[in-house]
Amino acid sequence: MKPWDTAALAEIEDLPGPGTLRWTPVRRHFDVRAFGVNAYTATEVGQDVVEEHTEESLGHEELYVVVAGHARFTLDGEEVDAPAGTLVFLRDPTVRRAAVAVDAPTTLLALGGKPGEAYSVSGWEFWFAATAKGESGDHEAAIAEIDAGFEHHPEHPMLFYQRACWEALGGRSEDALADLNRSVALGGEKFREYASDDEDLDSIRADPRFPA
Repeated sequence: MKPWDTAALAEIEDLPGPGTLRWTPVRRHFDVRAFGVNAYTATEVGQDVVEEHTEESLGHEELYVVVAGHARFTLDGEEVDAPAGTLVFLRDPTVRRAAVAVDAPTTLLALGGKPGEAYSVSGWEFWFAATAKGESGDHEAAIAEIDAGFEHHPEHPMLFYQRACWEALGGRSEDALADLNRSVALGGEKFREYASDDEDLDSIRADPRFPA
């Protein structure tokens, strides 16, 4: 293996992200192991280019680089204009952050990690990748993506929940019920609430073991 590599963002296959976002899995492409790095694109004006969230649960610092287009960030309610070339650094994980495209397309590069700790791959990468495969109809490939996530996060409640969804859609009812109940046991009542109206789980909802 060469000690370096290069790629244009356009050369890396993008995948569906949350909502209307397109996710370019930069970290996966290069197998970066020291920090998180990914790109996100909004294809229409007004679309999210950063979904609203905090990094409170992970404790990550984040740096966003506006690679192309023009974004408008909202950081704890304060708007920040961010044309191409702007860097936005969030040192406080509790800041609620989001960004929308002012021009289209707009692409951001996002880098993150927790100060003072060795980097580990975030669990969400695996369920993002699973969603792309599952929505194409390949439920088993989606489950395999989630399985890979357990190698890094063996007790991650959302990985159990996401696998339960793909198992239910794929007709693996017993596995789905076991994983769904495990997600509730690990993650608490919010996972019961997620399940209460998740159509992906409709095939197992009538079972008395469903965590109603």
